[in-house]
Amino acid sequence: MIRKAHRTEEQTGDTVVEVGGVRFGADPFPVVAGPCTIESEQQIHELAKQVAEAGARVLRGNSVATMVGGPYGFQGLGLSGVRMLADAGAEVGLPVVTQIAEPRDAEAVAAHVDMLEIGSGNMQNFELLKAVGQTGLPVLLKRSPSATFDEWLWAAEYVLAEGNDKVVLCERGIRAFEKSDTLDIAAVPTVKESSHLPVLVFPSHAVTDRASVRALSLAAQGVGADGLVVEVHPEPDQATTNEVGQLAPTGFDELMAALGINRLRGQVDLIDRDIV
Repeated sequence: MIRKAHRTEEQTGDTVVEVGGVRFGADPFPVVAGPCTIESEQQIHELAKQVAEAGARVLRGNSVATMVGGPYGFQGLGLSGVRMLADAGAEVGLPVVTQIAEPRDAEAVAAHVDMLEIGSGNMQNFELLKAVGQTGLPVLLKRSPSATFDEWLWAAEYVLAEGNDKVVLCERGIRAFEKSDTLDIAAVPTVKESSHLPVLVFPSHAVTDRASVRALSLAAQGVGADGLVVEVHPEPDQATTNEVGQLAPTGFDELMAALGINRLRGQVDLIDRDIV
């Protein structure tokens, strides 16, 4: 049996996943940014302008808040939030990605976004993986905090088995001995050795204070990740979810400068890519 998520001896190149013109696995360190959870139309539109201006290439925001505060926390805005995200992305010219939690919602959500995200708590929800695979949209697959590399790649296999080869892996931290999850930065080179799929790093849920997001982001860039996912909120301390790990817009600007990324540089890179 040949597993599609694994690199074979005959395979010479890596998979490039295109999301609205952004090429994960080929473009120089694209950054996905936006709030942990969409809270209002005003919030997502303001953030869309701010992260786009800073150089983000994809707008992210969740309309479901699974496993955050249990059944008593903010549960998200549902499909109305997805529509807000799509409108905000269109306004600033960015493709959009959002998390999906139920197989029955796959087609409805897919109609509004450019990429579907599988949260870490649903990594082994195989019916959900099949459903998102059948949409044909690119899939951002987060690693579960308790998953081995092999289990992570098996989860990707369920999407690939549906004939959808547009899978991007996302390392977001594993369960260890600390209060928060621990970002497994070594996962990036290790998984890239055994798989041809692009690997992003998501540091926002693997910190106990937002100041650490910058250090982990730079580490991700240093070990050869194919991009970054960062959560940004206009007032992080007032956020309904993940108030600890979200950056304020000014903090995101500083992070992008530290990474050597800005919108003008990104436009130049795109022109260079087209020429090549």
